[in-house]
Amino acid sequence: MLTKLAVVTILVRDQDEALAYYTEKLGLEKMDDMSFGGDRWLTVTAKNQKDVQIFLQKADGFGMDLMDQVGKATTWAFNTDNCREDYETLKARGVKFTSEPKEQPWGIQAIFEDLYGNTLSIVEEPPASESA
Repeated sequence: MLTKLAVVTILVRDQDEALAYYTEKLGLEKMDDMSFGGDRWLTVTAKNQKDVQIFLQKADGFGMDLMDQVGKATTWAFNTDNCREDYETLKARGVKFTSEPKEQPWGIQAIFEDLYGNTLSIVEEPPASESA
């Protein structure tokens, strides 16, 4: 049986460039960085959630040529304690937002693109008393 989500893959053109973006702009941490022949297993993770990794896969690695798929991934969401504050912080770091923080039925959400056009979001869930 499936037990938990462990790794999410995001296709990138350049792993070092992507690593800099995800660590310096978004504040994630590098977790794994290993070479397998000519390929590289490079992952980042949120500081408080080491059990889920984002694999920054070079689109022409591991015997696959997926360059035409870069920037066409599904949306992934990061939870935050303060969406508006994180929006301002990330925007000041040069993160390109496609929507400002907005009230949604599931909380406050802002949507941004990484340097390749992959869509991600930050979501502040409502307090438990409001969502019940």
